[in-house]
Amino acid sequence: MNASNLLVELFVEELPPKALQKLGDAFAGVLFEQLKAQGLLASSESRLTAYASPRRLAAHITEVLSQAEDKAVSQKLMPVAVALDADGKPTPALLKKLAALGADATAVASLQRQGEGKAETLFFASTAKGVSLADGVQKALDEALTKLPIPKVMRYQLQDGWTSVNFVRPAHGLVVMHGTQVLISVKALGLTAGSATHGHRFEAKVNPVVIRNADSYAEQLREEGAVIASFTERRADITRQLQAAAARVGGGVRPIEDAALLDEVTALVERPNVLVCEFEKEFLNVPQECLILTMKANQKYFPLLDTQGKLTHQFLIVSNITPQDASAVIEGNERVVRPRLADAKFFFDQDRKKTLASRVEGLGKVVYHNKLGTQGERVERVRAIAKAIAQQMGDAQLVQQADQAAMLAKTDLVTDMVGEFPELQGTMGRYYALNDGLDVAVADAIEDHYKPRFAGDDLPRGNAGVVVALADKMETLVGMFGIGNLPTGDRDPFALRRHALGVIRMLVEKDLPLDLQTLLVSAVPAFGDKITDATAQLVEFFYDRLSVNLREQGFSAQEVEAVLALRPQRLADVQKRLEAVRAFAALPEAQALAAANKRVGNILKKAETEVQPQVNEALLAEQAEKDLFAALQSVAPKAQQQFEAGDYTASLQTLAALRAPVDAFFEHVMVNAEDAALKANRLGLLAALHVAMNRVADLAKLAV
Repeated sequence: MNASNLLVELFVEELPPKALQKLGDAFAGVLFEQLKAQGLLASSESRLTAYASPRRLAAHITEVLSQAEDKAVSQKLMPVAVALDADGKPTPALLKKLAALGADATAVASLQRQGEGKAETLFFASTAKGVSLADGVQKALDEALTKLPIPKVMRYQLQDGWTSVNFVRPAHGLVVMHGTQVLISVKALGLTAGSATHGHRFEAKVNPVVIRNADSYAEQLREEGAVIASFTERRADITRQLQAAAARVGGGVRPIEDAALLDEVTALVERPNVLVCEFEKEFLNVPQECLILTMKANQKYFPLLDTQGKLTHQFLIVSNITPQDASAVIEGNERVVRPRLADAKFFFDQDRKKTLASRVEGLGKVVYHNKLGTQGERVERVRAIAKAIAQQMGDAQLVQQADQAAMLAKTDLVTDMVGEFPELQGTMGRYYALNDGLDVAVADAIEDHYKPRFAGDDLPRGNAGVVVALADKMETLVGMFGIGNLPTGDRDPFALRRHALGVIRMLVEKDLPLDLQTLLVSAVPAFGDKITDATAQLVEFFYDRLSVNLREQGFSAQEVEAVLALRPQRLADVQKRLEAVRAFAALPEAQALAAANKRVGNILKKAETEVQPQVNEALLAEQAEKDLFAALQSVAPKAQQQFEAGDYTASLQTLAALRAPVDAFFEHVMVNAEDAALKANRLGLLAALHVAMNRVADLAKLAV
């Protein structure tokens, strides 16, 4: 069978830029997998190349067969007892089944039997003809269009004026070529496959671009159509041009790094052309975050930063046209950006006319949640929680700074700048706080109380910021859990998982002297009667988040479970405990002690009453229990001292000396003795052993 390379292209109107790369990868990926599933790929060496530009989705696949190979098929029919009568003749049921498969009674002799006795079954062997490429591509294309992750579907009419189809954007062309052959029988979205596509709207040398063969597609589009069809190549070309343009500007300037912006711009142009523009230097008096955001979000420009990371008055644009004289394009973009920057300057100037303190009252008019009240009420709760945390962490100055920052942290929400650019909440609060003459620590805390905002984000800079960030996140968590607004498997509208991880990161990475349970409990009174106390549920939520996070860091599920089973309240200690458990598990005594610990735990659980870790030495009868008690008297105090000093690794390694006496105890001593006093004393000895062994982690979890 003939094998050639295959090209499939769908030519459409401008696709949504933020979804383009995902659409291109999905379109090509499903085509490839469907052709592979139908046996149309000549070998495992077949390769897929995905193309995606603003007006096309395409796939190039190597080594595609013109027809799949025939396949031997064995089809289950029915039990022999049903298919054949007592004389071995075919029953009407069998003949009917064979007729449905295109066979008659002559096929009975060739039927295969499998199984034995009553389970014996008849199978019909036949050869299934391999699918033709045209049919295979049609099925694959239909599947690719169905599974396309379309953000929002359009409904539009075809040229006949009657038929309507649903797709992400109106489609105007379909190319399907196997080598040089056009598969004209393939259809999609009211289009019939051909070999003609279209290049750049304004700069294509020819229109349409008639593809010579499947392999000439990318080259012809580049040369004749002025289009770089590959998303990856266009992105790399833009990156190269941005660096080159910055080098021409000189002075060590560099374009701002923003992968999402780069992806979006790549999806907006077919052949990029990077140009240098500038704006008036007076705008640099506005906080650079405002200018950068409006240039990136509204205009898709790349601001230029100096060697200190400060914004310059020059920026780069990625044009979709390459005129001989680019001055008109440059002037046009400079003219467009000027009102945007002027708006930012206006908002900044107006906002500074009022202090943050004067805006606190306005938060009482902003609804936070219908069950939890206004932002003003929320601010008071955050202040109360922050005060409780600050009193545990520091002195009166920290309490005062945290309280002031908590009171003002949300006030920039009612400023004009944040109203226009919500992404600047916190950032603008810091600028306005400094403008009001507030302490730098307070200003930093106002900006930092949202941190960490995402995985890998920085933590707050100072203690005041940490306190307010903890209070803000705890208020959200305690409040939402308290009204039953919990995250589900696929929904977390209030980002409670992210808030919990933020609290965990601050407790751990800042090595804070705070207990998790105490933190949660101290936050509840701030809500009055608005919530029910969900502390127990929230504690489990925190440890579940912590467990996931630790496993992602490379700790085994067994190690994590052993440490978190004890519910350690100082989360800053968890990592040290995990490292200690890992070191202990490597010792030759580890498995025997873990198994013994598990056995001890099970014995104590079965006890009729709660067993106290108390031993009457006079009741120790067997030598093995005397030896275990003596070993405990020697080892436990040392292990306890090491534990209290925070040397968890040494504490566990000290306990390794108990292996021999523990093994001897279980070999020679009957715990459930007939004498009640003897039994109680032995249970007390095991309870003391259990306490000594499980300070760092629940070692039973390490038992294989």
